[in-house]
Amino acid sequence: MNDEGILGLVELLRTAGLSVPVGNLIAFTEAVGIVGDDLRSLYWCGRATLTHSPIDIDIYDRVYRHWILGTEISLTEMVSGAPKPLLVDDDENLDGEQPESADAETDDGAVLRFSRTETLRSMDFADLDDEERFEVDRLIAELRLNATTRRSRRRRPSKRTFGVPDLRRTVRESLRTGGEPIKRRTLQRTRVARRVVIIADISGSMASYSRSLIRYAHAAVSARGQVEAFALGTRLTRLTRELDTRDPDQALQRAADSVEDWSGGTRLGEGLRRFNDEWGTKGMARGAIVVILSDGWDRGDPEQMECEMARLSRVAHRIVWVNPLKASDGYAPLARGMAAALPFVDDFIDGHSLASLDRLSSILSSDGAGPVRSRFASRPEEVTR
Repeated sequence: MNDEGILGLVELLRTAGLSVPVGNLIAFTEAVGIVGDDLRSLYWCGRATLTHSPIDIDIYDRVYRHWILGTEISLTEMVSGAPKPLLVDDDENLDGEQPESADAETDDGAVLRFSRTETLRSMDFADLDDEERFEVDRLIAELRLNATTRRSRRRRPSKRTFGVPDLRRTVRESLRTGGEPIKRRTLQRTRVARRVVIIADISGSMASYSRSLIRYAHAAVSARGQVEAFALGTRLTRLTRELDTRDPDQALQRAADSVEDWSGGTRLGEGLRRFNDEWGTKGMARGAIVVILSDGWDRGDPEQMECEMARLSRVAHRIVWVNPLKASDGYAPLARGMAAALPFVDDFIDGHSLASLDRLSSILSSDGAGPVRSRFASRPEEVTR
């Protein structure tokens, strides 16, 4: 292994956020010269001289796997039969002093991980490589969607002295006092979790985003009750049962097996008509927060789209439209489907990154958030053309 190859590996490690001082680089080069430069020896020399904590080892393993991609030797083969690590001081500890505690190293590793996570949060789903997508998938699974509540028609006994009279309890307790109602008992409305309905566009124009958005739908369905999920392309497919499993990969595979028109065309208006006819107006969308994950491109009739969005808005508590294209510079909602839907939307947000999905979770978890469709009551002139 020549010096250029070693420097290439070190540069990749630094790009991934691993701190590699010059002293460690020299130690790495000398260790390779003594032990040998085959892939197994190279792996252990680098791991012994370039890492300082378990978090560093995790970064090192992933970068090394990427660096040797295409070779016939797997990482599993390299980690078998580990030699004793070569201990080398950092540049900052060349006088022989050791760090005050292991906690200091752990804190440094936590900062590196935090920095890496913050970078991934803002990255566009369409620009992720396989390794980054794996990390983003893990972070999506960790998103938490807290349940908002609504007042139910059901009532329960209350400790308050004001409210709807509870005649049954009042009369029953008055028997203990000779028929005199000394205490007036009351009832109060119960609060139940508000339903969330997620409709994800899985057409060809959404191919770069639909996988991550379906994973978000899985995180919502598996984390709490009262969440329904649908996939919408040229037809509408209910995915709630397929996504109701703890394993994200299994859920995604089950969803893919159930959808016949993945990465096909788009008929948003027709799909919403079917949803309204079969589920929405019959109770599923009544009082619910409806989330539509779509870029708004529609091959159907925009008048049908407008009609079905109007029907949906009359029964839904709130409509949130998540459009990955909204984050693009100079974006305007000129697509026919998007323009027709916009007057009936309460929240119009981007959905291209982990940060945007985190914002969506905040909106859905905002208790008491009601309709605000008046902000889109008049469509901009450029949208209606």
